[in-house]
Amino acid sequence: MTAVPTRGPLPDLIDVEEFFADPEFAVPSISPDGTRIAYLAPKYGRRNVWVRGADEEHEDAVCVTHDARRGITTYYWTDDPRWLLYMQDTDGNEDWHLYRVDLDAPDEPAVDLTPMPPGSRVFGAEPMPPVPGSVLVWMNRRPMFIDVFRIDVATGETTLHLEQTEPTGNVLLDRNGEAAFSSRLTEDGAYEFSAIDPETGEVRLLRRIGGAEHPVGVQPQLVTPDGKGMLVGAYQDSDDLRLVRIDRESGAETVVAAVEGHSLCILGTMAPGVLPPTVFTSRRTGEVIAARFVGDRPRIEVLDPHFAEVYAALEKLSEGVLGTLSSDESEQRWVATFIHDREPAVTWFYDHGTGESRRLFRPYPRLDPADLAPMTAVHFPARDGLPLHAFLTLPVGIEPRDLSLVLLVHGGPWFHDTWGYSPQAQFLANRGYAVLQVNFRGSTGYGRRHTTAAIGEFAEKMHDDLIDAVDWAVAQGYADPARIGIFGGSYGGYAALVGVTVTPDYFAAAVDYVGISNLANFMRTLPPFTRPYNANSWYRYVGDPEVPAQEADMMARSPITMVDRIHTPLLVAQGANDVRVVQAESDNIVESLRGRGVPVEYIVAEDEGHGFENPGNQVRLYRAIERHFAEHLGSRRDTSAPA
Repeated sequence: MTAVPTRGPLPDLIDVEEFFADPEFAVPSISPDGTRIAYLAPKYGRRNVWVRGADEEHEDAVCVTHDARRGITTYYWTDDPRWLLYMQDTDGNEDWHLYRVDLDAPDEPAVDLTPMPPGSRVFGAEPMPPVPGSVLVWMNRRPMFIDVFRIDVATGETTLHLEQTEPTGNVLLDRNGEAAFSSRLTEDGAYEFSAIDPETGEVRLLRRIGGAEHPVGVQPQLVTPDGKGMLVGAYQDSDDLRLVRIDRESGAETVVAAVEGHSLCILGTMAPGVLPPTVFTSRRTGEVIAARFVGDRPRIEVLDPHFAEVYAALEKLSEGVLGTLSSDESEQRWVATFIHDREPAVTWFYDHGTGESRRLFRPYPRLDPADLAPMTAVHFPARDGLPLHAFLTLPVGIEPRDLSLVLLVHGGPWFHDTWGYSPQAQFLANRGYAVLQVNFRGSTGYGRRHTTAAIGEFAEKMHDDLIDAVDWAVAQGYADPARIGIFGGSYGGYAALVGVTVTPDYFAAAVDYVGISNLANFMRTLPPFTRPYNANSWYRYVGDPEVPAQEADMMARSPITMVDRIHTPLLVAQGANDVRVVQAESDNIVESLRGRGVPVEYIVAEDEGHGFENPGNQVRLYRAIERHFAEHLGSRRDTSAPA
């Protein structure tokens, strides 16, 4: 797909708050009995959970949580209509706890079901059908082990359900909560999947899957409802990631879902229930009913005959792509959101029994899709011939020639940009900038070779891909080479710092948002329990800071080592409670620049972690970004290069 020039009148400037304040509605789901809908909406200045009848309006809803400090993102229905659960940390420190809300007494304070010391956290929760009123919760009360506990929701009584035996091992449970399979990350980086005998507990190896092509682990890992197989994301003999079933008895593999030239999209495994899922599962049976694949637009492969009927009806509701989805236990009543570049997360109710459908809400009702910019998939080769996939967003109402351009770099780096609504891209396009998002080598979603091509290439070919992408935009006539900015968070922040050190004359302005400046220090300061899981990511792709030769190489690829090359105007933003990229990563860059008399703007949010969540901090950040790029790249109404 090639970019199409954007036409139409110049839209009004849209307030920063419209892009970065909390959505008025988000993360909807329907209750198991189909009578109620829960969702997130603002209250007390933060995202809180609201509940209303399935046939009611927001005016009838009840706010059942009361968090005035930090917005809620993840919540769970339970099998008891009285209780609802949600997760919360403290000011972005990622020490997640599981809280209980009494829907019969929604004004009562929430109860922490998982009191733990700092440094321990909840990783997820699932119902346990054989024991009504209980949930299984994964948490690391032992700092280096993620064990499974059974919690009685009503009483809070907590029982150890399964204790992991090694830090890199994981036992997968069947629908009855019994150990069915194990996965283990070996010293050589391979993943071993084994069957567990239900009588003896004996572990029998079924399959080894190679490591470097799975930098964030083998995703997904699911036990089939009958307990006789497990579903994993595997490449097998292909360059494309497939959904594969491994038989518990024979170890035989069966491809469940595959699309030639497209990989299974694993982004949803990083934030279940919030991001669009990798696989959709039946609430009634637990079977996988559809799978999501990567493409110029996300692609849904339907696997279940009943869901095929439902999906055919859902597709008629939106020009977008199915995002999140929930149903009641009868699978007649459904609540669905849709991915769209200019009409984000519109939510619909659909009753398959009656054929009735109605729009429940638009998360951003004051945003007019006509004022927003289409996101277009584009493709071009890197200088060494590697195919690159990117997304270009061109401002509305401005001739797409010789524009200021912002290169927006995703994090991870084992993540990928995808077609859909990006508040950052829309905000920048509304200010008159072209926005380019490239899935450089190392990004997931574009095949085994594309991901593993990043091994040993931090600050080298991974950076070259970004430069090649901008050079393509310049060659196409979209961008003015004198007015190129770079902006990214996490790895994207590292990429911004690499941009202004490795290629110090290329960018006219840069924004480093919670970015890494010292690769060795970054790895040494990661939470201890995460380190065993990084064998196929940071250790494989970058190196081990405890090996002197590798540490020296890491330092050579670290912006802090090249900080004296920076003369590009720089904005740095950091959360004080960031446990992934600690504040020292930003402090050291800023202190070094200020020590040389190089101007740098520095924003530190004391109540944030790895990225800003609270609306006030988001607005503060993006107002600063707006000023920064306007000063150094020019504004949309003054397209001449700044002096």
